[in-house]
Amino acid sequence: MAPIGKLYTARGLCQTTVIKATAAAAGVELEEPEYKHYEDNKKPEFLAKFPHGKVPAFEGANGFNLTEGAAISRYIAALSPNSGLLGGTTEDAALVDQYVHFAETEIHSSNELIYMMLNGYIPYNKAIHTAQTERQLRGYNTLETILLTRTYLVGDRLTLADITIASVIFLSVSYTLDAPLRAKYPNILRHFDLIINQPKLKEVFGQPTFIEKAVQYTPPAKEKKEKEPKQPAPKKEKPKKAEEDDEEDENLVPEEPKAKNPLDLLPKSTFNLEDWKRAYSNKDTRGPGGALEWFYENFDREGFSVYRVDFKYNDELTLVFMSSNQIGGFFNRLEASRKYLFGSMGVLGVANDSIIAGVLILRGQDVKPVVEVAPDYESYDYKKLDLENPEDKTFFEGALAWDLEIDGKKWQDGKNFK
Repeated sequence: MAPIGKLYTARGLCQTTVIKATAAAAGVELEEPEYKHYEDNKKPEFLAKFPHGKVPAFEGANGFNLTEGAAISRYIAALSPNSGLLGGTTEDAALVDQYVHFAETEIHSSNELIYMMLNGYIPYNKAIHTAQTERQLRGYNTLETILLTRTYLVGDRLTLADITIASVIFLSVSYTLDAPLRAKYPNILRHFDLIINQPKLKEVFGQPTFIEKAVQYTPPAKEKKEKEPKQPAPKKEKPKKAEEDDEEDENLVPEEPKAKNPLDLLPKSTFNLEDWKRAYSNKDTRGPGGALEWFYENFDREGFSVYRVDFKYNDELTLVFMSSNQIGGFFNRLEASRKYLFGSMGVLGVANDSIIAGVLILRGQDVKPVVEVAPDYESYDYKKLDLENPEDKTFFEGALAWDLEIDGKKWQDGKNFK
């Protein structure tokens, strides 16, 4: 079957999951060309098709172009009327649209805003965090009531409404919908389990990550102030009182900006990670004058380290492009560590017999402070490599050159974090 078109998308977008799951349920194929966000979407040829430069973006084989995740998903569902993804009647289609809009505005929009505040993309505001959490809970309560008497949201079979809700909950359970809350919403979890384990959809969704405790904001300012009493002072009581006054004042003013990441406090390194990323992007990996030669000439073994990464659950991997998308999702969740990290990971093997492996170049000697920003970091094993060891060096170079081979499994597809 020829693809119905091309899907341009960035890593980890919830809307992309909806689109791909809809295509899978509709029995149509999508081509996903290589795409670099903030680069390709600024090119004239991209803007000629998609003037706003936004992804996901769909370029149909028939020349029809479309943006906005919900619109793309609905269009794909309409291409397969026998799939029932838009329901069987005009009223069913209206209900599908209702639940898609509900999922995006009442639950997913809060997920996005909370994520951006907690990861430093926008200033943290406790009142906004509380308001968004309450808004989200109201959405969960409504959805729980609706699903009390229903297997599917519209009618008696899978629709785009179910796919959209499940995609949003997939993100929620990894960030805001923690164990105590999940216990309150058995109908949501039953529906979620049903949808993500549909035979046609299981490979698209993959395994969810269930958090025990919702991610919270931890003000770093007090960590700075704890050091103040250690400084010598003529009278110990007065600095203590001043500190107490400062702490009282904290409750009267907005939250202070985040303190420096501990990784920023490490001794200055001669190895510039951004220079390495440019060298890797602009040079051939192997050969004279290549990226590897540049790396060995400039690498600081004291300030940086190299780790091998292996996915723990390779027996769950199926299609190669699905596994590659999983790497993309992992890299997306590492975004908060971008200034401390470079990665090259790939899928080795063939469909239903593959593994995920690769390497990370990271600031410091301990991998955990760099990767724990990703909720699913424990799904991978990490081993520090010694580049003086020939076996480790071979693995490292193969992962960077994308010609790594493990136990007869050859590199099929890969992604870089840079």
